[in-house]
Amino acid sequence: MSSVTHVLPYLIAAYVFLTGVYGLATSRNLIHAVGCLSVCQVSTYILLLAVGYRSGGTAPVFSDIKPGSRPVVDPVVQALTLTDIVVGATVTALLLALVLQIVKRHGTVDPDELRELRG
Repeated sequence: MSSVTHVLPYLIAAYVFLTGVYGLATSRNLIHAVGCLSVCQVSTYILLLAVGYRSGGTAPVFSDIKPGSRPVVDPVVQALTLTDIVVGATVTALLLALVLQIVKRHGTVDPDELRELRG
């Protein structure tokens, strides 16, 4: 494999993260900002899976083969990715619930109109 294919997942993760940061910086809507934070979170999934990937690797199940006879992917990184997905969904739900409470109390999703929240 060429060196470009080894770097490509990291470049994609960086691009997705920067896209989310750009959307967050230019957002004029709290719901849009929560969505942009979720996009930033997705970049961590890509990054974790890129770290644990092995070219030609198989599932780490050694019932019929001798350990070390062929490359396997790292199951810890896959478990961390699944945990990251669950935590990301929970954080997104919490932030959306907070936005809902802001809308009920202040009647707007525009962060510039929330004068009472400025410190």
